Amino acid sequence: MKKLILVVAIIATALTQESFGQPTTIKHGPGQLLTYYYHVKNALVAGDATAASANASAFTKIANSIDQKMISKSNTHTLARGAARIAETNDITKQREFFADFSAAMAAVAKAVKLTDQPIYQQYCPMKKTSWLSSEKEIRNPYYGSSMLTCGQVTSTLYQ
Repeated sequence: MKKLILVVAIIATALTQESFGQPTTIKHGPGQLLTYYYHVKNALVAGDATAASANASAFTKIANSIDQKMISKSNTHTLARGAARIAETNDITKQREFFADFSAAMAAVAKAVKLTDQPIYQQYCPMKKTSWLSSEKEIRNPYYGSSMLTCGQVTSTLYQ
C-alpha cells in the first residue's frame, strides 16, 4: 500500500511540474509597439546607435508576438522587418535611412489601429522628404539628430 501511495505521489508530482514547465506564449498589445517605436526614434534623435539597435530588437520581438486579431500578420511582418534592419546595424546613418520605411509602416498601422489614448503627431522633415511619429508636438528630428534637431513640422495629429 505504501508503494502504491508513493508511486501515485511521484506521478502526481511529475504531472504537476510538467504543466508548470510548459512554455506560454505571451501576447503583447499594439501599444507596446508604439512605445518601442518612440524609443527607437529617441535614440536616433540622440545619435545613440546602440540604443536604437537594442530598442529595434525589442520592437521586433514584440511585433512577432502581437495577437493577429489586433494587427494583421502582413502589417506585423512589415514592422518587424523594418525594425530588424535597424537592429542589425550600429551605423547611425544606415539606421536613419531604414527608419524612414519603418516610420511609414508604423504610421499606416497607427492610422488603422488605435495604439494609444494619447495624441500621436505625424511630423515631416523637408530635407529628408519623409515623416515620423512623435508623442510630442515639439520637433526632434531623428533623421539628422543634433545637426538639424528642430527641422520639421507637424503635418497631422492622430487620436485627437
